[in-house]
Amino acid sequence: MKKLLLLLVSSILLFGAQPKFLMPEEAFNPAAKLNDKMQIEATIELGKDIYLYEDALKFEIKNQSGIRIKDVKKPKSVEHHGDMVYLESPIFIISLEKETEVNGLVSVEFELSYQGCSEQGLCYEPYTETFVFEVDSAKLADSLSKEKSGKEKIEVNIEVKKELSESDSIADTIKEGSIALVLLTFLGFGLLLALTPCTFPMIPIISGIIISQGEGITTKRAFMLSLVYVLAMAVAYTIAGVLAGLFGSNLQAALQAPWAIYTFSAIFVALAFSMFGFYELKLPDSFVSKISSNHHTNRGGYIGVAVMGFLSALIVGPCVAAPLAGALVYIGQTGDALLGGAALFAMSMGMGVPLILVGVSAGKFMPKPGAWMTMVSAIFGVMMLGVAIWMLERVLDSYIIMLLYSILGIGFAVYFGAFEKDAHTFRKSTAIIVFIYSLSLFIGVLGGSNSMTKPLEFLKPSISISSDAALSSHLKFEKITSIKELDKILEANRGKKIMLDFSAEWCAVCKELDKKTFSNEAVKEKLGEYVLIQADVTQNSKEQKELSKKYGVFGPPVLIFFDKELHVIESKTIVGFIEPEKFLEHLSSI
Repeated sequence: MKKLLLLLVSSILLFGAQPKFLMPEEAFNPAAKLNDKMQIEATIELGKDIYLYEDALKFEIKNQSGIRIKDVKKPKSVEHHGDMVYLESPIFIISLEKETEVNGLVSVEFELSYQGCSEQGLCYEPYTETFVFEVDSAKLADSLSKEKSGKEKIEVNIEVKKELSESDSIADTIKEGSIALVLLTFLGFGLLLALTPCTFPMIPIISGIIISQGEGITTKRAFMLSLVYVLAMAVAYTIAGVLAGLFGSNLQAALQAPWAIYTFSAIFVALAFSMFGFYELKLPDSFVSKISSNHHTNRGGYIGVAVMGFLSALIVGPCVAAPLAGALVYIGQTGDALLGGAALFAMSMGMGVPLILVGVSAGKFMPKPGAWMTMVSAIFGVMMLGVAIWMLERVLDSYIIMLLYSILGIGFAVYFGAFEKDAHTFRKSTAIIVFIYSLSLFIGVLGGSNSMTKPLEFLKPSISISSDAALSSHLKFEKITSIKELDKILEANRGKKIMLDFSAEWCAVCKELDKKTFSNEAVKEKLGEYVLIQADVTQNSKEQKELSKKYGVFGPPVLIFFDKELHVIESKTIVGFIEPEKFLEHLSSI
């Protein structure tokens, strides 16, 4: 329980990534030799996270040499997912005996057959390796006479404890914990994630849905609509997560194609204009009448809300974080989509609890019909437009986004009464502040600025600095988009500390990481010890997918660290956002 609580508190700070799939030659390295007693010592060196099925092992003498296998001494196997397997590289001692009268050196063709799987859930096909030995038959007879039963048996039962990353620890929690405890823990993870910026874009969506129902909405209906929205969101997120875990796909990039972003942004624009009163979005009257005649008057509204919740999860959706990565690692390693999916569903519901509260509040505290109702609808319409622009940040240049925000802000300020003489003091003051800021954004765009926080910085007197000093103010990443490019840089920097940053233009958390953590002076100084590489997976191309799959990345941001021998330090992998102070502590522990 203590372990679960620690994971719950730290889950949104440090994150992990799934191990890569190994090629067969990397996963299994069989070898065999003949010892002085004319026994065959066979071994299969296993790659990382690879295990070997005991019942798939076969030892055979294939040629008619007059020599056969007497017995095989095996190490101790362990139970793993209901099968007896070897988790560590086993060594087998195969004793031989004469089947017929043979003399001198005899050529023996020995076959070793085996099959194994990866902890990620990938099972390799059966393999057979052949070895040829020149056996001294005379010496073989001597060794047979000296054998004593049980003396050569080798017991191998080594338990190696290795430091796990945050996501791997969470994956182990799912394996070891009871179902009820796992679901409760992931519900708590979801509540924590609800406090991060991941779910913020959904707040105006659910609020707008409730407001658009009109002044007659009851608290009960507001709750039901909110619950339907959150349930649909949870179902979509669970399905996407299970598929990502089973197939190792990039969870975020699945629906980040430009056409999907433009389409969904257009939906938000349409919703916004309906809230401004230009038109009313509703089902056709004939369809509504048919539903009403069947006493299902509310079903149409629920279906629309469910569709909105489903799409919101897929495109606006929450960020990749340690609990999510842990569940995906568990699904990938065990293939248990049922428990992994249940954990994801519980986490999604935890993230949806605040959204339900927002929806119920919007229904309970609806203003009475009148001017305020129109104003509230307009405010949420502006918020919908803001979400649409926020989504377009992934596919449009920053200066265009800044221009759109400035136009939206200026329009809202004018509508809110920035220049009305009889407007309420608070309302007019708020509108003027929004107008001034939006105007500064507009001037900043004209001046070539792309900073939302410092749009007028270009007006400062320019200070001449050397190019070296200018470069030193920013971290320098070598950008790559393929395994080939990465391997080339890694090999060129063997013996150095290396950090690989998976990032994308459409990744909001990646931008947050750049602005807050990588811009910190202490962090920049510490990262000066590292070779910095940035894997750009914006386009989600074939090469970028292969790169993500190799390092078990389900979505950016993910920070991977390499030791001086170019081995991934898996326990130090970070998934998602991390504060500068925590990041410095993390770097100090490497």
